[in-house]
Amino acid sequence: MHVPDGFINAPVSAVTGVVAAGAIAVSLKGARRELDEKTAPLAGLVAAFIFAVQMLNFPVAAGTSGHLLGGALAAILVGPYTGVLCVSVVLLMQGILFADGGLTALGVNITDMAIVTTVVAYAVFRGLVKVLPRGRRSITAAAFVSALLSVPAAAVAFTLLYAVGGTTDVSIDKVATAMVGVHILIGLGEAAITALTVGAVIAVRPDLVYGARGLTQQLKLRVNGELVDAPTATPAPVAARTSHRKVWITGLVASLILAGFVSFYASASPDGLEKVAEDQGIAEAAKAHSAADSPLADYGVKDVSNARISGGLAGVIGVGVTVVAGTGVFWAVRRRRTADAPEVSRSQVA
Repeated sequence: MHVPDGFINAPVSAVTGVVAAGAIAVSLKGARRELDEKTAPLAGLVAAFIFAVQMLNFPVAAGTSGHLLGGALAAILVGPYTGVLCVSVVLLMQGILFADGGLTALGVNITDMAIVTTVVAYAVFRGLVKVLPRGRRSITAAAFVSALLSVPAAAVAFTLLYAVGGTTDVSIDKVATAMVGVHILIGLGEAAITALTVGAVIAVRPDLVYGARGLTQQLKLRVNGELVDAPTATPAPVAARTSHRKVWITGLVASLILAGFVSFYASASPDGLEKVAEDQGIAEAAKAHSAADSPLADYGVKDVSNARISGGLAGVIGVGVTVVAGTGVFWAVRRRRTADAPEVSRSQVA
């Protein structure tokens, strides 16, 4: 759903740029509360994993494909504020290095793909885990539903932006119908990927899943015929079956394999937005990307003639750059939290 330059006019692009900048500023502050020594490197890995899986377009209808957006996955694994930052890092890397998504439309893409998907997904997720039975299966089920709903929500958001700032004279009703219809199908793929990934992590290290925190069932005792809360006690620490480092290495290897090898077999059909744009006459408004001459433009390495090798190298480079950039950002946020802690303590004492 990467929006290219030219689809949305300059005033609306500027407004969404301000919205995106404000949301990132808020997220940087909020992420300080979500990140710790374990989740900071995990957040960088989540960004790299989203980058890798976004290269895997899957067919959803005749002549149409879809790919992961990642807002739901990031929010559930590392928190909603950090999730916004994860997807924003991915979009920035894609726009600058791979000419995927316009640079003047970066605010549109962050607003639509990072903010809307993360906020909608996490709100639905938290609502579901409050009413579902507490357990790992409920977390996975909530992840599926929240991811499913986040994709058509992003489609609706794009339609609203296009209704206000679209650069071609097309029927908004037709755009809305086409966008929501195809993105419900794409949402099923998003939901499956999100649920499988969250389920895999929670099976080995539930403590690393942000959305699963604080879900321990309060024990009840029957006293004089009435149920009352049992006295709380600090449980003994449970040794993790899989080390944090092993989870990180496994995730990185999986990302490299997906981007460097599996991506070659991804669907070549246009994604949902591209297909709708072609069918509704919007595609003609697209402008050439300012980074079209990038050595990695269109997810290939310039001057490498073999398509398989070119795409694989581009994918591996993308994963590497994204994990380094993402981890750097999140460690900086984590260090800022640590640096601010003494000031908070002093102010509380005073």
